[in-house]
Amino acid sequence: MVSLPIHAVIPQLRESLEIHQNTVLIAAPGAGKTTQVPLALRDEGWLEGRRIIMLEPRRIAARASARFMASTLGEQVGETVGYRVRHDTRVGPKTRIEVVTEGVLTRMLQEDPMLSDVGLVIFDEFHERSLHADLGLALALEAQSVFREDLRILVMSATLDAEPVAAMLENAPVITSEGRVFPVETVYTDRRSDAPMEAAVGAAVIRALGQDEGDILVFLPGAGEIHRTMRWLEERVRSMSFRVRIAPLYGGLTQDEQDAALLPSGSGERKIVLSTSIAETSLTVEGVRVVIDSGYMRVPRFSPRTGMSRLETVRVSRAAADQRRGRAGRVAPGVCYRLWTVAEDRELAARTTPEMLEADLAPLVLELAVWGTSPAALRWLDAPPAPALAQAHELLRWLGALGAEGAATPHGRSLAALPLHPRLAHMVRCAGPLGRATLACELAALLSERDIARSGGASASAAGAGARAPGADMRLRVEALRGTAPPQLAVDAAACRRVRAEAAALQRQLGAAADRAEGDALADCGVLLAFAYPDRIAERRPDGRYLLRSGRGAMLPGPEPLSQAPYLALAELADYGVDSRIQLAAPLSLLDLEQHFADQIEEERLVAWDADARSVRARRRLRFGAIRLKEAPLPDPDPDEVLRALLQGVEQEGLRVLPWSKAATQFRERLQFMHDHEPDSWPDATDQGLGSTLAEWLGPHCYGMKKLSDLNQLNMVHILESLLSWEQRRELDDCAPTHITVPSGSRIPVDYRNPEAPILAVRLQEMFGLQDTPRIAHGRVPLTLHLLSPAQRPVQVTRDLASFWRDAYFEVRKDLKGRYPKHYWPDDPSAAVPTNRVRPRT
Repeated sequence: MVSLPIHAVIPQLRESLEIHQNTVLIAAPGAGKTTQVPLALRDEGWLEGRRIIMLEPRRIAARASARFMASTLGEQVGETVGYRVRHDTRVGPKTRIEVVTEGVLTRMLQEDPMLSDVGLVIFDEFHERSLHADLGLALALEAQSVFREDLRILVMSATLDAEPVAAMLENAPVITSEGRVFPVETVYTDRRSDAPMEAAVGAAVIRALGQDEGDILVFLPGAGEIHRTMRWLEERVRSMSFRVRIAPLYGGLTQDEQDAALLPSGSGERKIVLSTSIAETSLTVEGVRVVIDSGYMRVPRFSPRTGMSRLETVRVSRAAADQRRGRAGRVAPGVCYRLWTVAEDRELAARTTPEMLEADLAPLVLELAVWGTSPAALRWLDAPPAPALAQAHELLRWLGALGAEGAATPHGRSLAALPLHPRLAHMVRCAGPLGRATLACELAALLSERDIARSGGASASAAGAGARAPGADMRLRVEALRGTAPPQLAVDAAACRRVRAEAAALQRQLGAAADRAEGDALADCGVLLAFAYPDRIAERRPDGRYLLRSGRGAMLPGPEPLSQAPYLALAELADYGVDSRIQLAAPLSLLDLEQHFADQIEEERLVAWDADARSVRARRRLRFGAIRLKEAPLPDPDPDEVLRALLQGVEQEGLRVLPWSKAATQFRERLQFMHDHEPDSWPDATDQGLGSTLAEWLGPHCYGMKKLSDLNQLNMVHILESLLSWEQRRELDDCAPTHITVPSGSRIPVDYRNPEAPILAVRLQEMFGLQDTPRIAHGRVPLTLHLLSPAQRPVQVTRDLASFWRDAYFEVRKDLKGRYPKHYWPDDPSAAVPTNRVRPRT
């Protein structure tokens, strides 16, 4: 057997697990930990015949490592060594080592929290920090502390910061294997290329083919970039002297397609593997001596603000870049081409952000509810963020998966049993009673995989100038899956085959019958998507955009048949700015909403002020979140609500809308005069003062009224008088009289518009014989006299009449006598006879 670096620490590892419950193993890439550690530990006495479960982050790595270990023992997979991944299980009665993917481990723990026949759980490549790995470790630690003190846990990684993990594992010992990596030359670009990624990567591949030996492993963000780079290379390598084989490698490929990328190249042939980050760890791609790193990776990001996840292309971390670089030094000295500059390299983040901090936590919250605990009760390397947890709880309650107290309902447990996101599991469960299980499984498979419409080239089922993409319409994708789509529709044929297989496997797991024959099945796409995405039901606005139930906006990228649908169920959105871009959707009707979401439709009885109509408007409204489904007049509104709305209207419009007669205006001004001089005893009659107490003084007089025009019936004098006691009304007449009788016998109205200085505007001749200024408010406030000419024009303003007679009158008299010679202008006004005529009658 070939000696590997990991063999040097196997004795230490055995000793640690003999003594301790938990251990952390740090082993450099290429050390052999994934395939050698389980084999070395399978016969340890403390296992007592129990199995070893090893968790691998990816299906391809789980199958490959199990096959390698089985071949090391000279056996087939399914004997001593087996694997269990989604829709593919190879285990038998003799299986002692079982390699599983993360979701499978969670399901095993849910079904048997004691892990009765398991002695050791290995978490491989834990540095990737996937959501399921963090959840699996938290649940395994809980099982260990509550049920199984003899259960061992081993965390293995190549680049993990060991101390925090060891501390979480109750100060577990840390064992380090240095590994064996051949020297790798690192080549950076002089400057960042402005060319498309496929051109920049392709040029680096051509360079490596010409000056380096061995096969080439290229790291790209996703399948789209892989297929574009394949086309770019195929067009150029064909005319060159190299004999090469180009192989894609990503999670959406079939097992055979993935195996083809891992196998050694043929004699005289060089292999170019175009891979996502799936090849960073665990997998050994035979013959690779050159790595070309685009510097990017694709990660899911969840926004608690919008409740939506999206894939983002981001720069790799330093740890990930080093993992990729190490792939070139597995078998011999190699070279790594990094398509970024040395300066950019210094700016890379140290590590990739754990998925726990950026993912949709609905699956995790549901698993914990089924487990019977809360996130706060478990041990985490990074605790789940509170906003994402709150969003997850809200969604699961909408789906009926959680009760009011957060416990899993029977429906929630049935959702957790399916290998789907809770949204899609809910859709599948709801589809059965409608006779649409097949359609639901197809939709679930389509939404779980990469979009079949996003890939082109040689794998597309339609190409050329006449090919057209299916836009955002989910129904066209179902037609493509069933082979009934228009022939010119551009979809990825290989992706369609994978999705069909996934849908069939899911339907077999459900044991669901075929869909009922009657009716148009595709017409139910919108209803099924609405089951999965009840928070993303949207109504068309007059301008063609859509309003989501949550109140956010959305829009289709361009005109298409869906653009006229009154309602859409939105399966996928890109969160950009104010209006998200709709990527996948299907139409549904108002009748669909009333039939299937009646319990979520709320009735509102709205009685509110309508400023445009200047009237109270009573409406009965059916709402679905922010969406108004129906609205009609409310025939019997509550009179108290009508009154409140009317008073709100008066408050909005201002007190000027009330029928202020001349007498009412004066009464209000007199009232304010008294308030200004005795604020503690008299009500405030300003707009602010009266506006703040409308319900008290105006409300009792407005019952039965709805419109501003109805207010014209009001007698504002009587209403304001109701604010005063009988004694105050009498005092008001005494202290703030409406009129003053002047010496001529005329009753002159007092102007109270300025409550600090009420005005008495009177002809000068009518004041002859009066010695002093008239006073009000029990003599405290002198009136401001506006002394008028015979033509009613002011000739003097004074608050001291005696002074005016004594000093200013004679100058005024000269002017008036010249202009009005027939009028009476005595020499001694204080002793003269007053008159309201040209001359006194004598």
